Amino acid sequence: MADLAPILKKMRDDAPLVQCITNYVAMNVTANVLLAAGASPAMVHAEEEAGDFAGIAAALLVNIGTLSPQWLAGMKAAIATANRLNTPWVLDPVAHFATPFRSAAAREILDLGPTILRGNASEILAFSGATSAGKGVDAGDSVAAAEETAIALARERGMVVAVTGARDFVTDGTRHVRIGGGSALMPRVTALGCALSGLVGAYAGSLRDDAFMATVAALCQYGIAGARAASEADGPGSFQVRFLDALAAVTPDDLAREAELETL
Repeated sequence: MADLAPILKKMRDDAPLVQCITNYVAMNVTANVLLAAGASPAMVHAEEEAGDFAGIAAALLVNIGTLSPQWLAGMKAAIATANRLNTPWVLDPVAHFATPFRSAAAREILDLGPTILRGNASEILAFSGATSAGKGVDAGDSVAAAEETAIALARERGMVVAVTGARDFVTDGTRHVRIGGGSALMPRVTALGCALSGLVGAYAGSLRDDAFMATVAALCQYGIAGARAASEADGPGSFQVRFLDALAAVTPDDLAREAELETL
């Protein structure tokens, strides 16, 4: 496992511009998370400019949380540019199993070849055709239950798959790690999972030659910040404020020293 410290240092030195085509609920949270962590966000989703903007972004996030035909067109335009320029992009398939429209859109986007797929266990399991216990955007399955599906998807699609939850799992089909940290308060603050996908994009935009380690580093920073914030928070409201502060406060040495990694 590579040293995580230089990965965070490089991300902050680069301050990568991440084009976030994300949902209404997550826009503000995602922007603040990226800024606190050391990256630069841009919320550009209109079909008329999304493709052009992807040409200057270091990474792209595609999140289907509040999907519409117009936003789907913008996603496809941005993805086309990202693929043409070999710009890394992240798919966050929010509750893609909930409706036929959402499911069809998520599978169409998946077929376009994301660099990284980041979802909860229910979202990842549903891509295998398995019946998940998810309820809307909330996972009803354990991360462990989705690990085999994640490995199969990573191998079949040639991408990194991150399954996030109480203990995260990341695989590229060959390398596999579990990541601890975080807090039970995190699912009680809206859009923190969506924002994590944006941070994964930031790391991937900086560490362009290793999307697996970029994903691992992003999840480790998130986990450390979550644990630190929870130790001082009185509840979800104060946790959200402290979490942003904690993200900003994590140093490269902290990342290397405090990351809870299990290499499989």
